[in-house]
Amino acid sequence: MTLKSLFTALALALAFTAPAQAQAPSDTLKTIADKRAISLGYRVDAAPFSFLGPDGMPSGFTVDLCKRVVAGLERQLKLTGLTINWVPVTAADRISKVVDGSIDLECGTTTVTHGRAQQVDFSSLVFVDGASFLALAGGPTRLSQLAGQRVGVLPGSTTETRLRAVLKERMVDARLVPLKDETDAIRALVERRIDAFANDRITLVGRVLLARPEGAQFSMAEEDFAIEPYALMLRRDADFRLAVNRALSQIYAGPVIAELYGEWFARLGKPSALLSALFVLNAFGE
Repeated sequence: MTLKSLFTALALALAFTAPAQAQAPSDTLKTIADKRAISLGYRVDAAPFSFLGPDGMPSGFTVDLCKRVVAGLERQLKLTGLTINWVPVTAADRISKVVDGSIDLECGTTTVTHGRAQQVDFSSLVFVDGASFLALAGGPTRLSQLAGQRVGVLPGSTTETRLRAVLKERMVDARLVPLKDETDAIRALVERRIDAFANDRITLVGRVLLARPEGAQFSMAEEDFAIEPYALMLRRDADFRLAVNRALSQIYAGPVIAELYGEWFARLGKPSALLSALFVLNAFGE
Protein backbone atom coordinates (compact mmCIF):
# COMPACT_ATOMS: atom_id res chain seq x y z
CA MET A 1 0.00 0.00 0.00
CA THR A 2 1.44 3.38 -1.01
CA LEU A 3 1.71 6.36 1.34
CA LYS A 4 -0.89 8.16 -0.78
CA SER A 5 -3.39 5.34 -0.37
CA LEU A 6 -2.67 5.17 3.35
CA PHE A 7 -3.56 8.83 3.80
CA THR A 8 -6.64 8.39 1.59
CA ALA A 9 -7.79 5.54 3.82
CA LEU A 10 -7.18 7.65 6.90
CA ALA A 11 -9.23 10.50 5.48
CA LEU A 12 -12.12 8.12 4.78
CA ALA A 13 -11.87 6.62 8.25
CA LEU A 14 -11.87 10.04 9.90
CA ALA A 15 -15.12 10.82 8.12
CA PHE A 16 -16.82 8.22 10.31
CA THR A 17 -16.20 10.33 13.39
CA ALA A 18 -17.66 13.57 12.07
CA PRO A 19 -20.23 15.12 14.43
CA ALA A 20 -23.58 13.35 14.42
CA GLN A 21 -26.78 15.20 13.61
CA ALA A 22 -28.28 17.23 16.43
CA GLN A 23 -30.24 15.15 18.93
CA ALA A 24 -32.13 15.66 22.17
CA PRO A 25 -29.79 16.71 25.01
CA SER A 26 -28.46 13.83 27.06
CA ASP A 27 -27.26 13.80 30.65
CA THR A 28 -24.33 11.38 30.50
CA LEU A 29 -21.87 13.89 31.95
CA LYS A 30 -24.34 14.96 34.65
CA THR A 31 -24.98 11.33 35.61
CA ILE A 32 -21.24 10.64 35.81
CA ALA A 33 -20.74 13.76 37.97
CA ASP A 34 -23.69 12.96 40.24
CA LYS A 35 -22.63 9.33 40.76
CA ARG A 36 -18.94 10.24 40.80
CA ALA A 37 -18.47 7.07 38.79
CA ILE A 38 -18.09 5.98 35.17
CA SER A 39 -18.65 2.51 33.68
CA LEU A 40 -16.07 1.33 31.15
CA GLY A 41 -16.49 -1.73 28.98
CA TYR A 42 -13.45 -3.90 28.29
CA ARG A 43 -12.68 -7.09 26.37
CA VAL A 44 -11.23 -9.99 28.33
CA ASP A 45 -9.31 -11.49 25.39
CA ALA A 46 -8.36 -8.78 22.87
CA ALA A 47 -4.68 -8.42 23.80
CA PRO A 48 -2.72 -6.21 23.54
CA PHE A 49 -5.58 -3.70 23.40
CA SER A 50 -8.00 -4.91 26.04
CA PHE A 51 -7.72 -8.07 28.11
CA LEU A 52 -7.77 -9.45 31.64
CA GLY A 53 -4.26 -9.25 33.07
CA PRO A 54 -2.51 -11.75 35.36
CA ASP A 55 -3.67 -9.70 38.36
CA GLY A 56 -7.31 -10.16 37.33
CA MET A 57 -7.66 -6.50 36.31
CA PRO A 58 -8.37 -5.04 32.84
CA SER A 59 -5.17 -4.28 30.97
CA GLY A 60 -3.95 -3.19 27.53
CA PHE A 61 -3.41 -0.18 25.30
CA THR A 62 -7.07 0.86 24.99
CA VAL A 63 -7.68 0.25 28.69
CA ASP A 64 -4.77 2.52 29.62
CA LEU A 65 -5.98 5.09 27.10
CA CYS A 66 -9.45 5.08 28.68
CA LYS A 67 -7.97 5.59 32.16
CA ARG A 68 -6.34 8.75 30.87
CA VAL A 69 -9.59 9.83 29.21
CA VAL A 70 -11.29 9.49 32.60
CA ALA A 71 -8.58 11.71 34.11
CA GLY A 72 -9.33 14.25 31.39
CA LEU A 73 -13.06 14.09 32.16
CA GLU A 74 -12.30 14.69 35.84
CA ARG A 75 -10.47 17.88 34.93
CA GLN A 76 -13.31 19.06 32.71
CA LEU A 77 -15.93 18.31 35.36
CA LYS A 78 -13.69 19.71 38.11
CA LEU A 79 -13.90 16.45 40.04
CA THR A 80 -11.37 14.16 41.64
CA GLY A 81 -11.46 10.46 42.27
CA LEU A 82 -14.06 9.25 39.78
CA THR A 83 -14.72 5.57 40.46
CA ILE A 84 -14.22 3.35 37.42
CA ASN A 85 -16.62 0.42 37.17
CA TRP A 86 -15.12 -2.13 34.78
CA VAL A 87 -17.69 -4.15 32.83
CA PRO A 88 -16.64 -7.10 30.60
CA VAL A 89 -18.08 -7.05 27.08
CA THR A 90 -17.83 -9.34 24.07
CA ALA A 91 -17.84 -8.75 20.33
CA ALA A 92 -21.49 -9.83 20.36
CA ASP A 93 -22.87 -7.70 23.23
CA ARG A 94 -20.65 -4.57 23.27
CA ILE A 95 -23.06 -2.44 21.21
CA SER A 96 -26.13 -3.43 23.22
CA LYS A 97 -24.33 -2.63 26.49
CA VAL A 98 -23.58 0.87 25.23
CA VAL A 99 -27.15 1.38 24.01
CA ASP A 100 -28.83 0.15 27.22
CA GLY A 101 -26.53 2.19 29.48
CA SER A 102 -24.63 -0.72 31.02
CA ILE A 103 -21.43 1.09 30.06
CA ASP A 104 -20.63 4.73 29.31
CA LEU A 105 -17.57 4.07 27.16
CA GLU A 106 -16.28 0.94 25.47
CA CYS A 107 -12.51 0.45 25.63
CA GLY A 108 -11.81 -2.41 23.26
CA THR A 109 -11.07 -2.96 19.56
CA THR A 110 -14.24 -1.69 17.92
CA THR A 111 -14.01 -0.70 14.28
CA VAL A 112 -15.99 2.35 13.20
CA THR A 113 -18.66 1.63 10.57
CA HIS A 114 -21.67 3.50 9.23
CA GLY A 115 -23.91 0.61 10.29
CA ARG A 116 -22.76 0.78 13.91
CA ALA A 117 -23.05 4.58 13.87
CA GLN A 118 -26.82 4.15 13.41
CA GLN A 119 -26.97 2.77 16.96
CA VAL A 120 -24.04 4.31 18.83
CA ASP A 121 -21.56 7.16 18.61
CA PHE A 122 -17.78 7.09 18.35
CA SER A 123 -14.89 9.16 19.61
CA SER A 124 -12.08 10.36 17.38
CA LEU A 125 -10.13 7.43 15.97
CA VAL A 126 -7.61 6.05 18.46
CA PHE A 127 -5.82 3.39 16.38
CA VAL A 128 -5.69 1.88 12.89
CA ASP A 129 -4.94 -1.77 12.23
CA GLY A 130 -5.18 -4.16 9.30
CA ALA A 131 -7.34 -7.29 9.07
CA SER A 132 -5.37 -10.45 8.35
CA PHE A 133 -5.33 -14.14 9.27
CA LEU A 134 -3.26 -16.56 11.31
CA ALA A 135 -2.51 -20.22 10.59
CA LEU A 136 -0.29 -22.98 11.92
CA ALA A 137 3.22 -22.97 10.45
CA GLY A 138 3.07 -24.41 6.94
CA GLY A 139 -0.55 -23.34 6.52
CA PRO A 140 -2.02 -20.72 4.17
CA THR A 141 -0.35 -17.31 4.09
CA ARG A 142 -2.21 -15.71 1.15
CA LEU A 143 -5.92 -15.19 0.53
CA SER A 144 -5.80 -17.33 -2.61
CA GLN A 145 -4.59 -20.24 -0.47
CA LEU A 146 -7.78 -20.17 1.61
CA ALA A 147 -9.69 -21.97 -1.16
CA GLY A 148 -11.28 -25.08 0.35
CA GLN A 149 -10.05 -24.10 3.84
CA ARG A 150 -11.96 -23.58 7.11
CA VAL A 151 -11.47 -20.01 8.32
CA GLY A 152 -12.48 -19.08 11.86
CA VAL A 153 -14.20 -15.72 12.39
CA LEU A 154 -15.94 -13.88 15.22
CA PRO A 155 -19.65 -13.51 14.33
CA GLY A 156 -20.78 -9.92 13.87
CA SER A 157 -17.24 -8.56 13.52
CA THR A 158 -16.20 -6.26 10.69
CA THR A 159 -13.47 -8.78 9.88
CA GLU A 160 -16.12 -11.41 9.09
CA THR A 161 -18.09 -8.98 6.90
CA ARG A 162 -15.07 -7.76 4.97
CA LEU A 163 -13.53 -11.19 4.57
CA ARG A 164 -16.77 -12.52 3.04
CA ALA A 165 -16.75 -9.65 0.56
CA VAL A 166 -13.08 -10.06 -0.36
CA LEU A 167 -13.37 -13.83 -0.79
CA LYS A 168 -16.40 -13.37 -3.04
CA GLU A 169 -14.65 -10.64 -5.06
CA ARG A 170 -11.58 -12.83 -5.58
CA MET A 171 -13.69 -15.97 -6.15
CA VAL A 172 -12.01 -17.87 -3.31
CA ASP A 173 -14.28 -20.62 -1.97
CA ALA A 174 -13.47 -20.81 1.74
CA ARG A 175 -15.80 -21.94 4.55
CA LEU A 176 -16.17 -19.43 7.39
CA VAL A 177 -16.51 -21.04 10.82
CA PRO A 178 -18.08 -18.96 13.64
CA LEU A 179 -16.13 -19.07 16.91
CA LYS A 180 -16.93 -17.85 20.42
CA ASP A 181 -13.89 -15.62 21.00
CA GLU A 182 -10.13 -15.29 20.37
CA THR A 183 -9.27 -17.93 22.97
CA ASP A 184 -11.61 -20.42 21.30
CA ALA A 185 -10.05 -19.55 17.93
CA ILE A 186 -6.46 -20.26 18.99
CA ARG A 187 -7.59 -23.54 20.55
CA ALA A 188 -9.42 -24.46 17.33
CA LEU A 189 -6.27 -23.77 15.31
CA VAL A 190 -4.07 -25.88 17.57
CA GLU A 191 -6.64 -28.71 17.50
CA ARG A 192 -6.88 -28.33 13.69
CA ARG A 193 -10.65 -27.73 13.74
CA ILE A 194 -9.95 -24.73 11.51
CA ASP A 195 -7.16 -23.97 9.06
CA ALA A 196 -6.90 -20.21 9.71
CA PHE A 197 -8.31 -17.53 11.98
CA ALA A 198 -9.13 -14.06 10.62
CA ASN A 199 -9.00 -11.02 12.89
CA ASP A 200 -7.19 -7.69 13.29
CA ARG A 201 -3.46 -8.20 12.75
CA ILE A 202 -2.14 -6.82 16.05
CA THR A 203 -4.82 -8.68 18.00
CA LEU A 204 -3.70 -11.91 16.31
CA VAL A 205 -0.12 -11.24 17.40
CA GLY A 206 -1.30 -10.41 20.90
CA ARG A 207 -3.29 -13.63 21.20
CA VAL A 208 -0.33 -15.79 20.23
CA LEU A 209 1.94 -13.99 22.71
CA LEU A 210 -0.69 -14.28 25.44
CA ALA A 211 -1.72 -17.88 24.81
CA ARG A 212 1.75 -19.33 24.08
CA PRO A 213 0.31 -22.78 23.29
CA GLU A 214 2.98 -25.37 23.97
CA GLY A 215 4.66 -26.77 20.87
CA ALA A 216 2.52 -24.79 18.41
CA GLN A 217 4.16 -22.63 15.74
CA PHE A 218 2.15 -20.04 13.80
CA SER A 219 2.48 -18.06 10.59
CA MET A 220 0.85 -14.74 9.72
CA ALA A 221 -0.66 -13.93 6.35
CA GLU A 222 1.51 -11.86 4.03
CA GLU A 223 -1.27 -9.37 3.24
CA ASP A 224 -4.04 -7.40 4.92
CA PHE A 225 -7.49 -7.59 3.35
CA ALA A 226 -9.00 -4.57 5.13
CA ILE A 227 -8.17 -1.51 7.21
CA GLU A 228 -9.70 -1.42 10.70
CA PRO A 229 -10.07 2.07 12.23
CA TYR A 230 -10.66 1.80 16.00
CA ALA A 231 -12.49 4.32 18.18
CA LEU A 232 -14.00 4.40 21.66
CA MET A 233 -17.71 3.60 21.48
CA LEU A 234 -20.28 5.62 23.44
CA ARG A 235 -23.96 6.50 23.49
CA ARG A 236 -25.25 9.11 21.05
CA ASP A 237 -24.58 12.10 23.28
CA ALA A 238 -22.90 15.09 21.58
CA ASP A 239 -21.73 16.74 24.83
CA PHE A 240 -20.19 13.52 26.13
CA ARG A 241 -18.52 12.79 22.78
CA LEU A 242 -17.02 16.29 22.75
CA ALA A 243 -15.69 15.87 26.30
CA VAL A 244 -14.12 12.51 25.40
CA ASN A 245 -12.54 13.96 22.25
CA ARG A 246 -11.12 16.90 24.20
CA ALA A 247 -9.49 14.46 26.59
CA LEU A 248 -8.12 12.44 23.65
CA SER A 249 -6.69 15.57 21.99
CA GLN A 250 -4.78 16.37 25.19
CA ILE A 251 -3.40 12.83 25.29
CA TYR A 252 -2.30 12.78 21.64
CA ALA A 253 -0.82 16.29 21.84
CA GLY A 254 1.66 15.25 24.55
CA PRO A 255 4.19 12.46 25.18
CA VAL A 256 1.65 10.04 26.67
CA ILE A 257 0.56 8.42 23.41
CA ALA A 258 4.16 7.58 22.47
CA GLU A 259 4.67 6.10 25.93
CA LEU A 260 1.55 3.94 25.60
CA TYR A 261 2.58 2.76 22.14
CA GLY A 262 6.04 1.90 23.44
CA GLU A 263 4.63 -0.06 26.37
CA TRP A 264 2.22 -2.19 24.34
CA PHE A 265 3.65 -2.37 20.81
CA ALA A 266 7.42 -1.82 21.10
CA ARG A 267 8.23 -5.33 19.86
CA LEU A 268 6.27 -4.60 16.66
CA GLY A 269 8.54 -1.71 15.70
CA LYS A 270 7.69 1.90 14.92
CA PRO A 271 4.09 2.97 14.16
CA SER A 272 3.05 2.65 10.52
CA ALA A 273 2.76 5.77 8.34
CA LEU A 274 -1.02 5.58 8.65
CA LEU A 275 -0.93 5.28 12.44
CA SER A 276 1.64 8.07 12.77
CA ALA A 277 -0.62 10.34 10.71
CA LEU A 278 -3.55 9.50 12.97
CA PHE A 279 -1.51 10.37 16.08
CA VAL A 280 -0.65 13.78 14.61
CA LEU A 281 -4.19 14.56 13.46
CA ASN A 282 -5.66 13.59 16.84
CA ALA A 283 -3.58 16.29 18.51
CA PHE A 284 -5.38 19.02 16.57
CA GLY A 285 -8.24 20.72 18.35
CA GLU A 286 -6.52 20.77 21.73
